[in-house]
Amino acid sequence: MRSYREVLANSALRNVLLLGVLVRIPVFAGSVVLALHVVQTLHGSYGQAGALSSIVTLCVAASGPWRGRMLDRFGLRRTILPSIVVGAVCWSIAPFVGYAALLVLAAIAGLFDIPIFTVVRQAVIAATSEQTRQPALALESVSVETAFMVGPVLGVAAATVWSTTLTLFAMQMALVFAGVFLWVRDPPLRSAEQGGHDKAEVAAVPRREWFRLEFVALCVGAGVAIAVLAGSELTFVSAIREFGAQQWLGGVMAVWGFGSLVGGLVYGALRRSISTYVLLAGLGVATIPMCFAVGPLSLGVAGLLAGALCAPTLVASIDQLSRIVPEGGRGEAIGWHAAAMTFGNGIGSSLCGVAIDAGGFPAGFALAAVLGLGLGIGLALLVKVVRNVEREGRPVGIC
Repeated sequence: MRSYREVLANSALRNVLLLGVLVRIPVFAGSVVLALHVVQTLHGSYGQAGALSSIVTLCVAASGPWRGRMLDRFGLRRTILPSIVVGAVCWSIAPFVGYAALLVLAAIAGLFDIPIFTVVRQAVIAATSEQTRQPALALESVSVETAFMVGPVLGVAAATVWSTTLTLFAMQMALVFAGVFLWVRDPPLRSAEQGGHDKAEVAAVPRREWFRLEFVALCVGAGVAIAVLAGSELTFVSAIREFGAQQWLGGVMAVWGFGSLVGGLVYGALRRSISTYVLLAGLGVATIPMCFAVGPLSLGVAGLLAGALCAPTLVASIDQLSRIVPEGGRGEAIGWHAAAMTFGNGIGSSLCGVAIDAGGFPAGFALAAVLGLGLGIGLALLVKVVRNVEREGRPVGIC
């Protein structure tokens, strides 16, 4: 608890963490309402809703690195101002048009997405020392979990009271106003030693100085972690349906999420960090017992244990990124990291879906476990070799 008291005693960091919750709620609410709008109001198919969601996700993922690079070079205000303008224009029109026009406008808005996750994480890292960074990032992960729980519920509740057209407009305008709020608050993305947010251009670091094989391995590890989680999430649905206990799906998923929340807080309180790859391999091992679940109760217990390693793996990856990437390159680096997780989300669901079709829910959990364990070990060995080579004075670069 001493670690968290030190973090929360920092008023700047407290404000950033609270800001993180508030500005992320519209993100999670808007994605759910967008799918509801396609199916209910535009009378489209679930396939069309899925296609729209996939295209927007790909556009947001593609925007991550270049928007992050702009944060490094030009600072927060100059970076997000175009995003605020483009978002306001696109989403003031998109809820009132047909599917094709909605698809185009949503894709454009996605390419100019306000880099909220990157901004909040950079601000948290900038406001902490190496000693307080791990618990601070753990609390940041809690803020994501909180927004994820509140956002969709708020979006669905609003859509039942008002039309999806009005709700979609309101949620996306709330996201635009969140961007305006960020612009006004302008939290420092650099530590005080690096000039805060007043010297972003001067502090920018060339990509070749940090975009090395170790950084790529870290992004792959984060993507695989999300693939394991996304695959497990889909497999939970398959397992509960196979048990004929659909009424317990929400409860089992909540237990899994609670395990992640507790695991993240425990990891943040540790006095030393653990390798992302060790935690990833552990996540794979912890997923194995879910293959042998025989009902909702046993699945919930196994999910609680597996969930305990979800948040720590992701917190460790951000913490490790902050240690291997210089401060002037972290905006772009976090953008690449987020893009890797986005792609991992799609890959994990797709692969586990194929496994479920072939062998039922045990095959889905087994594939997720193999991904985590196999790539966790493989990436750990790769990074060890890279570090040994670099100690000999031969940097292993990508670009």
